[in-house]
Amino acid sequence: MRAELKLSSLAIMVTAFIGSVNCTAQAATDPAILEQAIERQEAQLQELKQQLSELAAQQKQQQVQQTDYQTKTSVAVDRVETAADKLSKFSFESYGTAVYTSDEYFDNVQDTTPERRNRFDLERVVTEFGYQFTDAWSMEVEIEYEHGGTGVALEYDGFDEFGEFETEVEAGGEVMIEKAELRYRPSKAFGIKFGNIHVPIGLTSMLHKPNQYLTVMRHRSEAAMIPAVWNENGIGIYGEMADFHYQAQIISGLNSEYFRTYDWAASGHQKRFEHVNGDDLAFAGRLDYGNFKKGSAVGVAYYYGNTSGNRHKSNKINVDGTVSIVSVAAAYVEGPWILRGQYLYGTLSDSDAITQANKTTPGLRPGNFAQLGSQSQAFFVEAGIDLNHFTSLPLTVFANIDYSNPLMEVETGTATQRFENTWTSVGINYFPIPQIVIKAEAGLQQVAVASIPDTNFFALGVGYQFSL
Repeated sequence: MRAELKLSSLAIMVTAFIGSVNCTAQAATDPAILEQAIERQEAQLQELKQQLSELAAQQKQQQVQQTDYQTKTSVAVDRVETAADKLSKFSFESYGTAVYTSDEYFDNVQDTTPERRNRFDLERVVTEFGYQFTDAWSMEVEIEYEHGGTGVALEYDGFDEFGEFETEVEAGGEVMIEKAELRYRPSKAFGIKFGNIHVPIGLTSMLHKPNQYLTVMRHRSEAAMIPAVWNENGIGIYGEMADFHYQAQIISGLNSEYFRTYDWAASGHQKRFEHVNGDDLAFAGRLDYGNFKKGSAVGVAYYYGNTSGNRHKSNKINVDGTVSIVSVAAAYVEGPWILRGQYLYGTLSDSDAITQANKTTPGLRPGNFAQLGSQSQAFFVEAGIDLNHFTSLPLTVFANIDYSNPLMEVETGTATQRFENTWTSVGINYFPIPQIVIKAEAGLQQVAVASIPDTNFFALGVGYQFSL
């Protein structure tokens, strides 16, 4: 606007200057008048030059300002695009479960008269963070919060001697890293991952979200033999070719100091301490045809590793304590039909030597039931029908059987049957929306010991899962 005013003033002055020239021509016959006219014209010309100079400076400043504005706008756009690009590489997922259980339980392993107890449990809340650095490089961190928090817990352990209360800091049990891995996958057929990775033994390591299993809680049979959602530090390769999926890993091994009668090698997972002993490593491998997470599949897995080298009291034993586990699993998910099953078989060498060492290690308190199985087995079968294929109700009904025997065989003596359990149940899964499931389950627990009566249980649960 100021430039337009300047131009208008300049035009007026030019017109006046031309008029002055005409007048000067008319007065050219008078020398005095001519001299005065020339002086006026020179003054007007000087003023005209000054205004032209100012106008040129203003135009130049406007051009600089416009260029600066365009540059800042371009930088801002680039920053927005960069932030959006980074955000698109970030992923976040979460799932969780809360349960109510009403079951009959035994005060300790010597009791034969059960009592009923009702319990509530914020079972777990899990957060998963991922970032895709490049097309080939990515990372994922999974953090699990169990039972509502962290801190010092007072627990009752009926499977320890005659039943006792234990006060302990729940390090590794209440808030834990379930996964922290870096992945390099240049192609679909081959990838490598390292860090804290899931061990591909047992279906729970793959199907651990509440919409991926039918029971209210994860399968008891697997938890009575191997670590739940088993994770170890190590390195592994993986990939898929056609419909085949494979994994092979070298990972940290188990610690036989914490093997127990009632859950075989499950408690040997090294999650209690800041540092994981790695004197004994292990191998884990898996081959699947199909995809268990998406539907139908069959698969076989194998684990092998020594355990005595990872004991903290390494001078208590001089044997290997080798654990080997074979897992065979299958799933058929087609239309309304859901059918899954798994069989686990494991062996433990030197089980008597480990039993004796654990009995005499101060602080472990294995009690009267320190006996370890040289062989262990477990299986489950779950079958369901999705009624939403026949009605408008998003409801799945199911039946399930779990079986575990951590003392299938022992090296010497006779194995107790106190820990040979069978759980049978029926229940429903209701999905008000796809991301939420409400579950109910009722069943019967049977112990192989004839003098111990069968007990019944009932459970309610709610779970969620979502991803961004």
